[in-house]
Amino acid sequence: MKFLYFDCFAGIAGDMTVGALLELGLPLDTLREQLAVLPFSGYTLESSRAERHGVTGTSFRVRLAAEDQPHRHYSHIARMIDEAPLSPRVKELSQRIFRRLAEAEATVHGVPMERVHFHEVGAVDSIVDIVGAAIGLDYLGIDRVCCSPLPYGRGFVKTAHGLLPVPAPATAQLLTGIPLGADIGEGERVTPTGAAIVAALAESFGPPPAMTVKGIGHGAGEKDFPEVPNLLRIVMGEDAGDPGEEVMVLETHLDDVTPEILGFLMERLFAEGALDAAFSPLQMKKNRPGTRLTVVARREDLDRLARLVLAESTAIGVRYYPVRRLTLGRKLEERETSLGTVRVKVLDNGRITPEFESCREIALARSLPLLDVYRIVEREIGAP
Repeated sequence: MKFLYFDCFAGIAGDMTVGALLELGLPLDTLREQLAVLPFSGYTLESSRAERHGVTGTSFRVRLAAEDQPHRHYSHIARMIDEAPLSPRVKELSQRIFRRLAEAEATVHGVPMERVHFHEVGAVDSIVDIVGAAIGLDYLGIDRVCCSPLPYGRGFVKTAHGLLPVPAPATAQLLTGIPLGADIGEGERVTPTGAAIVAALAESFGPPPAMTVKGIGHGAGEKDFPEVPNLLRIVMGEDAGDPGEEVMVLETHLDDVTPEILGFLMERLFAEGALDAAFSPLQMKKNRPGTRLTVVARREDLDRLARLVLAESTAIGVRYYPVRRLTLGRKLEERETSLGTVRVKVLDNGRITPEFESCREIALARSLPLLDVYRIVEREIGAP
């Protein structure tokens, strides 16, 4: 599996993203050829070396033949990409980015998404940046994207709507749910295009995943800020050999909730996508016996499950942290036995275990002890 880790210590923009991908191996000629299938012209692509605070990176620029650029609706851009002879993955990635951007703009302006009227982001250079980023990920064969926290920025930026605070309203909307880093000074550090790229493509935000580094690309921003080098660093890597997956563990301690409420809470957690949930006894402050709730969840489900715990229990807070887990592959099959058809779980290591609900149905239907049903089924299916 190939990774990209967006290290946005100075921020991110669309042109910085493409510049870093060019350093990682995307040929400029390939980028030109694939972008040429889009139904517009009047631009040229340039790539050059740039230095920021003594560190060199690739500056990517779209030079326009005319200053005035047409403003396009989201529906127009989506149709243009869909009808272009691009690869299915480039189309999917491009559409995903533009959709996130359109959703943010629709929220800010209070209009349906189909009627969103892009200004700066609907111009040729922004379309090139977004589709170019998708072309780069497809060309490099990237399976997964992760990202660091993003800097917030301060001050104002000139837009088609006049001066707007940094980050611009659509950018701020795209930052919802994304962790923010330290204040690194005045200026627009995260553009709408840059925010849309990571909001749409990154599956996690935080430290880099375990990987073997295969390459590093630096995309240079147009401005030269005094505080930090205006560079986007993208690290490309491969799976470091750890077959586990990252999940989140959510915990809270409870000393004033009834068993009935706890049972209902566990039902709700599993119904809402928890990978696992368990209760364990513990001794709390003032010598009160209590219960520790531990939930294992996918990162994207964390916020929803945490809010569920706060709503369905007496907890006034939860804590969470990432862990990695290693699981055996499994599949469900049906096996014939003297008691009838039984559903079993077949694991990658060869172990076979009867499914509880299937054995329970047989026990009730035949008026047999459940333990006897398990013994008969395990013997006949060859379970260890």
